Amino acid sequence: MRKISSVLILLLLFALTAPMPGWTSREAGAAAEEKVSVSPENVDGRGEGFQPEEKEEPKETAKEEAKEQECPATFGPIITDTAIPIEKGKFAVQPTFGLSLVTDIFDKDWRRVSAGGDFQSFNMSWKFTYGLINNLEVYLVIPYIHNWASNVDEPGPGGERSAQFGGLGDISFTLKYRLLQETETLPTISAIFTPSFPTGHFRHLNPSRLGVDAIGSGSYIFTTGFNMSKYLKPFILYGNFWYSMETAYTGDEGRVYPRDFVTVNLAAEYPFTKKWVGLLELTSYWDGGRLFGQKANTPPGALVSILPGLEFMATDKFSLAFGVNVDLAGKNTNANVTPVLSMVYAF
Repeated sequence: MRKISSVLILLLLFALTAPMPGWTSREAGAAAEEKVSVSPENVDGRGEGFQPEEKEEPKETAKEEAKEQECPATFGPIITDTAIPIEKGKFAVQPTFGLSLVTDIFDKDWRRVSAGGDFQSFNMSWKFTYGLINNLEVYLVIPYIHNWASNVDEPGPGGERSAQFGGLGDISFTLKYRLLQETETLPTISAIFTPSFPTGHFRHLNPSRLGVDAIGSGSYIFTTGFNMSKYLKPFILYGNFWYSMETAYTGDEGRVYPRDFVTVNLAAEYPFTKKWVGLLELTSYWDGGRLFGQKANTPPGALVSILPGLEFMATDKFSLAFGVNVDLAGKNTNANVTPVLSMVYAF
């Protein structure tokens, strides 16, 4: 009996101290939940949506691909205007220097004839750009022009065969507003409005200066139109389509009614590296009639030019570009070859 009693007591003690059925699974689950709550994965805030590291590679790849699709920073064309306005509150200064060498004259039949002497023109323009509000920039262009003539076939009244003259050209002021931001399929489109003022010397011309003292148009010019740009990897494309109306003015030979004209510019950039960019521009203007006022009494003109160039992105704030503008075809205007240097500094 004592042996049986001892066995029963031992069995009872074992039953009281043994774990209850199911304890291990419930407590193990609670411990696992507690472990998850302090794990680095959950601290990062990813929790239930967490994906293993190997599954994040497509995201990184997508980011890299998106970065590759971003339009690289460039100087922009030298003559063709850009479409994307400068950021609000930002300011940029751009001096441009050009020396035009007159090679021929385009006559009324688009043929090249002798220029009748040696003529050169130096143009130094200063462009000041400011981001007024979001999607709107304004810029002012102030040009200085200096002309030379030598070995002229038809001398002046005093037998002059050479002359020079310099001064302020016509000042212009532009408002550029972005209408459409670039997407995968659509380009950036901006509208521009530019009044130009007859601040350059255009009348009371001195015959002894052989015409080189004419450095202004004489009229107010009002230009409106559109600028476009699109990044089609690896090229950045630009276009300008403008219509300009000129007011009548009184010159040395009486009342002048100049023609309206259309400007069509196209440009393409090709970034070789982050620092160096190739540039090609095709620029043109075409004279027409007059939308308003009296019929034009000046001969129609036209000019088509090409400019190959190279850009250097020195820093995030400073860049420069060099090119040579060559007049290919025209009517009633000069045929020039013009080396051009332009620089931009952004504040």
